Parts: sequence; C-alpha cells; structure tokens
Amino acid sequence: MICAGIDAGSRAIKVVLIDAAGLDVIASGITDQGVRQDALATELFDRVLASRGLSRGDVARTVATGYARNIVSLADTVITEITCHACGVHHLVPEARTVIEIGGQDSKVLHLDTGGGVRDFAMNDRCAAGTGRFLELASARLGVELSQVEAMTARSRKPAAISSMCAVFAETEIIGLLATGARHEDILAGVQASIASRIAGMVGRRLTPPAVFTGGVARVPSMAGALEKALGLPVAVAPTPQMTGALGAAILAARQAAGGGSR
Repeated sequence: MICAGIDAGSRAIKVVLIDAAGLDVIASGITDQGVRQDALATELFDRVLASRGLSRGDVARTVATGYARNIVSLADTVITEITCHACGVHHLVPEARTVIEIGGQDSKVLHLDTGGGVRDFAMNDRCAAGTGRFLELASARLGVELSQVEAMTARSRKPAAISSMCAVFAETEIIGLLATGARHEDILAGVQASIASRIAGMVGRRLTPPAVFTGGVARVPSMAGALEKALGLPVAVAPTPQMTGALGAAILAARQAAGGGSR
C-alpha cells in the first residue's frame, strides 16, 4: 500500500511517497511555492508518481500539511505541520525530545514525549526575525546567494551584533553596519546568531535533549552551530530536514489508511 504526504510550505512544496508496510520512502520531490498553490502541488504530486510509474489510483491515502494545506484539493485530509514535523522527526530520530523547525515564514519549538507525541510547543509566526525569511532578506541586501552563506560565515572573525527583534529594523541595522565597513561575513554570522537567539527565547529553560533541527533553514549547516551556541547544548540536523513535514504527513496517512488515526 502506498501513501503520500504533501507539505505545502510558505517557500516550497514537498511530496513524499512511502510504502505503508515498512514506512520506507519510495519517492519524493520538491518545487518552489507560488501563487498557483493547488496547481503546483498537483503538478509536483503527479511528477513524483510518474517517476515511479505510478498514478493517483495507486495511492491509498494522502495527507496535506503546511502553510497552504487547506488549498491542496487532492488531499484526503489535512494535519497541522506541528504534528507532521513531530512524526517525521520521531521516525528518523526516535530519541529526539526537542524539535527546532525553522521554515521560510515561521519557526517552532516542539517538545516530544517518548512516543513522538507533542507535549508542548512554541511558535513564532508574527515576525520574520526568527525565520528563514530574515536570512533571505539579509543575504539579498548583501548580494549573497543562500548557497554561499555557509562558506562566508565560516570566515567570520567577530559576528556583528544585531539587536533588533524585528526583521524590518534589523535590516536597517544591517545597512548601518555596512556604512561602518563591517565585513559581510560578520554581518551574516550576526544574522544567524540573532535568529538563534530568538529560538533560544522560545525554548526558555525547557529544552530536553536530544534536540533535532529541521526545516529549510537546517540546510545551512552553520545555523546548527549558531543554535548550539545560543542554547548551550548539541543540536543535530535531521536527515533531509526540508522533507520531515511531508514524511510525517505520509506516515500519518499510512496510519489512517490502516485505521490507526493520526497518531
């Protein structure tokens, strides 16, 4: 039996197909998000199916999650990204007790029980300062591709201090730092430290290790280092961190298809 998960995120759409018997991933795909959200999700879904010689009729159940989950018309049901990321990370890293997910437009800290259920969570969806959008804005202002961030921050000797808790004001700070001759490497390292500081504020004193970092921003390895410094504890990056939401959705779809509900 094949089941599917679609994570219609704010910056990208991800699709994962699994064999429900062993919860093994058999195909996956990703595409940029856009204004035609349902059409983009459908086109990606069909491409991923075609890559394995499958059709929609071969899929027993499909769960959608993410920012635009309610727009995905081909999904059988929707489940919040909090539940799906928890499920996906627990499947990949069963011992995880804290999940830090930083996406394009929001960030979350999930506290898990031993079975992978969500005991509690905190979410920042009101300001871009603790999200991938802030890193994108800063990189664009500096004329740096996101693919270059890792190498540049590795050369930072003294991360710039960025104190604003709002992405708009922080961008003004970056302009001021450039005017004083601050190195691009140090500004980017300062942006990462600022994002990590926001996450640390969300975690408070409730972080239970092991902590696992997921979401699109986790693809920048130096962000894990910034989080470790801010939290004072090791932070592991989830395997295929951008896909954990879609993976969790597919696993939950398999449970529903087998009559086991959303857990």
